Amino acid sequence: MSKYIFKRVISSLLTLFVVITLTFFMMRAIPGGPFTDEKAIPSFVLEKIMNRYQLNDPLYIQYGRYLWNVICFDLGPSYRYEGMTVNELIAGGFPASFMIGSIALILSLLIGIPLGIISALKHGKWQDKFAMVFATLGVTVPSFVVAAALVYIFAWHLGWVTVGFWEGFPTAILPAITLAGYPAAFISRLIRSSMLEILGQDYIRTAYSKGLSERSVIYIHALKNAIIPLITYLAPLTAGILTGSFVVEQVFGVPGLGTFFVTSITNRDYTTIMGVTIFYSTLLIFFNLIADVCLALIDPRIKLK
Repeated sequence: MSKYIFKRVISSLLTLFVVITLTFFMMRAIPGGPFTDEKAIPSFVLEKIMNRYQLNDPLYIQYGRYLWNVICFDLGPSYRYEGMTVNELIAGGFPASFMIGSIALILSLLIGIPLGIISALKHGKWQDKFAMVFATLGVTVPSFVVAAALVYIFAWHLGWVTVGFWEGFPTAILPAITLAGYPAAFISRLIRSSMLEILGQDYIRTAYSKGLSERSVIYIHALKNAIIPLITYLAPLTAGILTGSFVVEQVFGVPGLGTFFVTSITNRDYTTIMGVTIFYSTLLIFFNLIADVCLALIDPRIKLK
């Protein structure tokens, strides 16, 4: 296990190196620059700004400097937020996105897994049809539609919550419910299809023939194998949902990481774009490693090499 983790850490570092390199040169290949604006900046002012951020240096020097700074966990200054670094922007936006994403992830698992199990056990019955209608709606209805409906019902009509500013946990509920819709629907479909396949296996029939209770067969034998595809899906889901959603954060006025990322694109804030991309890639690689280790622990047939 330790040998496998060491190999994965090395390959993860190489992957991050590729991500950093591609992101850096793609940002430099975009027409214009971080200080290109509709209103022309005087050339002498632009020259001073470029010198201040060392953007007049040769490209290979900029790349080497940025790579060294990343190794030192320094993602550089923001070009649009005066006096702030990318590290500070991520540290300021990630807690809100993390809170909403964590609640959404828990909700999606609490809803999706039981719904998928019930749908598989009641295959072809009204429970199965109800679950599939929910899953279809969850996958097809856009998040901004769900967000607008929740705001209208719970904020405007009932007045139970307030939206438009961030107050921590109370204002995280509606955004979390909105974010949980799609993954909950997808997880229910994933568990349903896995359970239907596993329930037809010989070892499940053998377990029933030995007199085991239905609960033991379902939750000990069948579900253990049915969640294997779910664990694989959870790695990118966790990384994506914890780093925020621009649409949801905009609707509910959440100062999260997703808002900073999209705003940095429109503002040509290249260091913020690269910093958030590296941060997301790091989370994705980390959760993929955790998923692989969990798969090996759950299913002994999977060998880590």
